[in-house]
Amino acid sequence: MPPPPPPSPPSAADADTAPRHQQRERALSLLYEAELKGEDPVTVADALVVPPDPYVRTLLEQSVATKEEAERRIAAASVGWPLDRMAVIDRLVLRLAVAELLDPGGPPTAVVIDEAVELAKTYSTDESGRFVNGILSAITPDLRPPPT
Repeated sequence: MPPPPPPSPPSAADADTAPRHQQRERALSLLYEAELKGEDPVTVADALVVPPDPYVRTLLEQSVATKEEAERRIAAASVGWPLDRMAVIDRLVLRLAVAELLDPGGPPTAVVIDEAVELAKTYSTDESGRFVNGILSAITPDLRPPPT
């Protein structure tokens, strides 16, 4: 009996998905560290012995550059939930997602929302996935109108 064929190599999409997810997790952890320290996220990243991947740095830079607009949009969509009452992780996940959505060359909208929901479900409260999904669903049409 011949040996089984070797496993197929991962597709380009599979090869990119896991690292990007891990890079988003790393960016979220650096945003969280910066938030707790009251420092700029890029400064926190610069202080690391091993620099973050380029995509992590890009996410941090985008999050810093779009912070005010992101927080304004999040606050407008989260009726009854001021930013200072939100779980810190939820707020940071939302800021990260809005930064990606504001980038015209960024990932597809569905990917950004799915990744944000997964990060919230993994690192925040039981209700965070639904909360993040609801806020992003309210914000997204203004940031990335559906094609006509």
